[in-house]
Amino acid sequence: MEKALQGMKILDFTRVYSGPYCTMLLADLGADVIKVEAVGKGDDTRHFAPIKNGQSGYYLYLNRSKKSITLDLKSEQGKKIALELAKWADVIIENFSPGTMQRLKLDYEEIKKVNPEVVYASISGFGQTGPYRNKVAYDAVAQAMGGWTNLTGFPGQVPARVGPAISDAATGVHTAVAILAAVYYKQATGKGQYIDIAMMDTVFSMLENAVSIKTLLGESPQRIGNSNPSSAPYNMYQTKDSYIVIATANDGLFTKLIHVMGQPDLIKEERFATNPARKANQKALDDIIENWTKQYTNAEIEAWLDEARVPVASLKSIDQLVEDPQIEVRQMLIEQDCPNVGKVKFPGNPIKLSQTPPDTSTRAPMLGEHTEEILKNILSYNDETIKSLKQKNII
Repeated sequence: MEKALQGMKILDFTRVYSGPYCTMLLADLGADVIKVEAVGKGDDTRHFAPIKNGQSGYYLYLNRSKKSITLDLKSEQGKKIALELAKWADVIIENFSPGTMQRLKLDYEEIKKVNPEVVYASISGFGQTGPYRNKVAYDAVAQAMGGWTNLTGFPGQVPARVGPAISDAATGVHTAVAILAAVYYKQATGKGQYIDIAMMDTVFSMLENAVSIKTLLGESPQRIGNSNPSSAPYNMYQTKDSYIVIATANDGLFTKLIHVMGQPDLIKEERFATNPARKANQKALDDIIENWTKQYTNAEIEAWLDEARVPVASLKSIDQLVEDPQIEVRQMLIEQDCPNVGKVKFPGNPIKLSQTPPDTSTRAPMLGEHTEEILKNILSYNDETIKSLKQKNII
């Protein structure tokens, strides 16, 4: 099977989520990704839940399609090997705290001396510049600092973090786009470059219309629960057996909805005649809709509104999603045979390409599984040298 990124060589110094998610996407698409891990410990996520028979599902998901080499980067010999691999690489990516790679003498300026055309990407919480540069960041910090948390939740209640670590994943995707853009530019000009991606920047860039509400109208966006800042009805409603999301953003959809509800004259009322009017009278309109939804099951409402082409969704639990026919058809649940745990299912790759689809068949590596292979095949180290490096705990 042809692979879109066949031949692209990536040296991966990342760990936890944002960086590994980025390099997983690229590895699935055919890039040769060598993941550098600490001797003995490896990526922190090798010890993250869920754990089964000593293997982390967190790590196994985010590090498929890669090879693992262990190196002591604080040792001179470890740095020497890393620099030799840097000469091999087209792309280097790291997500340590700003300044870490400089202290290790593996930063962009040092790598350029041995590989002038390298594309070098750094992911961090707040970027390589600015007053927050040295703040420690995890997803919850980035969501709070970037504005998502303050806008998530219900009015008058405690702000909420978006459940999954979405700022990490989104930052990983932005980094992958930046890398592909830089590689394209390099192919055209022969010039490499440095990429600086921050989690806070990513979160702030994805605030939809919240910033323009402030800068255009002078209004401060507030938490609005499941509703929409500019459209109504657009909310979550109680049903006979659960909750359901109904989303309309124009008069046409609203007209379809009220016909299904058997209340077509609602649009003739001044307070519901236009979207701005409906938004101004949202509470009254939501009460009318929920009085209707409470009489029926999710399945009934979803079937009626799907047929009418009105956006509608029942809540999907993880239990339901792993059995969902759409997930199955889209190959979004893949199965791998992993050491010590057997067959395990993970989310697939959402990138769909007709000629060069991603290949998710290669499981995540055991710690240092490919160390000898990499040293022999890429750096031409002999058995005696490798044995010596092992004895010194360099690898």
